Amino acid sequence: MQRALLEGLLRRLDPGAELIDSRARQQDDGTPFLAEILDGHIGYIRLGSMEAGVLPQMDAVLTGFDPKKVDAVILDLREAAHGGSYEVAADVARRFCAKGKLLFTVQKPSAKQERIFTSNQDPAFQGVIVVLTDADTSGPAEALAATLRQNAGAMIIGAPTKGGAAEFYDNELSGNLVLRVAIAQVIVPEAGPIFPDGVKPDVAIALPADVQAQIFRESKEKGVSQFVYDVERKRLNEAALVANTNPEIDSVQSVQRERGRNNPLRDGVLQRAVDLVTAINFYKSKQK
Repeated sequence: MQRALLEGLLRRLDPGAELIDSRARQQDDGTPFLAEILDGHIGYIRLGSMEAGVLPQMDAVLTGFDPKKVDAVILDLREAAHGGSYEVAADVARRFCAKGKLLFTVQKPSAKQERIFTSNQDPAFQGVIVVLTDADTSGPAEALAATLRQNAGAMIIGAPTKGGAAEFYDNELSGNLVLRVAIAQVIVPEAGPIFPDGVKPDVAIALPADVQAQIFRESKEKGVSQFVYDVERKRLNEAALVANTNPEIDSVQSVQRERGRNNPLRDGVLQRAVDLVTAINFYKSKQK
């Protein structure tokens, strides 16, 4: 009852204050870094968090993309809950934004208390950029998504983000409760503040939470391509005729048996991103 009363009061006072469970905060381990190449030319990177450890991992991946002619990057910021630092978010953005760009600022009520983040290096990747977001994308990840759209022409696909791009002060209360109060907000040039409304995607699409969680769990070991592409059906050929078999029938029966056991998982958000990259590259090829 006491918690309900506090939450009701906070909603009336300020969107910058909320109650959270300290136990949930301690158990949040985040999503691990993951990268692979899709369709031979699309780099997929799941950051997982905005901790400093992702930077050398990202640099190694981007360096590996160059000789493989990767011309597009899909940056997956789904499940990137509040955590990490805005310094790391800016460092990631610098890998994609042109030198000299104003990335974002972190502003406190006093105008003198403002931190400005700019791009001070040449980008490590120049090409098509697509960012994936969901309702859990928060904090530094939101700042990254917004500045990549503003300064690197990225398209954002997914769900509106949480609206937590701010700096907070945590005040420990009794009963495992924490009063979290926003003390500074992130502002992206021309786009404005992200807090508390979040970042709206260019293409709105979302997976059910349980489906996305399962895909993320399984992709840690199996990669993400299996959740994007359907298995190609075998076709009738000369060898099959000689052997008096029909691989098309066998393939259909195999798919039907598999569907009877369990519908195959598909990451519709990532599929949409791959389709967008394909469409952009097709359009560019027609312009040459």
